[in-house]
Amino acid sequence: MNSRPVIGVTMGDPAGIGPELCLRLLRETEILEACIPVVFGDAKVLERVARVLGWPAPEGIITLKEWEGTGAAVGGAAIVDCALIDADSIEKGRVQPACGRAAYGYIETAIRSALSGKIKAVVTAPINKEALKAGGIDYPGHTEIFQALTHSGGVCMMLTSDEMTVSMVTTHIGLMSIANHLSAQRVEEVIRLTAAALTRMLGRQPRLAICGLNPHAGEHGLFGDEEERLIIPGIERAKACGIRIEGPLPPDTAFIPTNRQRFDAVVCMYHDQGHIPFKMVAFDKGVNITLGSKVIRTSVDHGTAFDIAWTGKADPKSLFQAARWAIKLAQDENH
Repeated sequence: MNSRPVIGVTMGDPAGIGPELCLRLLRETEILEACIPVVFGDAKVLERVARVLGWPAPEGIITLKEWEGTGAAVGGAAIVDCALIDADSIEKGRVQPACGRAAYGYIETAIRSALSGKIKAVVTAPINKEALKAGGIDYPGHTEIFQALTHSGGVCMMLTSDEMTVSMVTTHIGLMSIANHLSAQRVEEVIRLTAAALTRMLGRQPRLAICGLNPHAGEHGLFGDEEERLIIPGIERAKACGIRIEGPLPPDTAFIPTNRQRFDAVVCMYHDQGHIPFKMVAFDKGVNITLGSKVIRTSVDHGTAFDIAWTGKADPKSLFQAARWAIKLAQDENH
């Protein structure tokens, strides 16, 4: 019996770098030795990108009907042809509604396959949020799509790398709305999700820090009261459960080198509070993991890079690392 887990990989926005990243992954020996990758995308798009780049044509193409049929077991790398877009109509590097709809369709099919047990985890190539919106898809990002389509409870986004790990209490919302989305319950939930994930990853109880929302973490109410009203009560609830966490720390010093050595992860209040320091030290090497989802999901930590789409210049390291994490998490879940 083949012990390699079957890992789904969504192609991402067809007009971005997702197709070429998937083509690279399907030829990466280390990944192929560790898992059976199944790419959910459009075969004609992958074939077109391969021709543009002068790369070998992709192999192992099966129809969606074949995949979803009873005889859909695969023994090696495969491409599930979702056939959601006319490959010749795509303008590389541009926001297009049809590309947003197709990207969503790949995700939807992969999630359905994971929930049915055909694949053990999902790795996602980048999507374009503007294209999603233009295509009538009312989700701001992958995290929210996975939460909704897997009918999961509380989820959160975590970025991890050898250098740093961060998780976010809020993600894809406007800066002016952040305080309205904070609560002691949500802060505690993200701390719990982060602690549980790091315990599995590290094999020990993690040391966590948490940022304040305001400058100087509010300075005891001088610069806002969200720390006193919302963040500290959530921290105290988590501490009462035995979680080791310190804070709220002033956001401008939370990521200095000494703190990065002291803590295994930092819980952040909003998207850019965590993403900016993380990408300063781990861009193209980090992995996005959705915590709390009923389906294991990992992803690249970068976008569609329309400016270099279909040129072969996209660095595949983040996708390869996301695949490695998906394999590890899938194997851990089976033990």
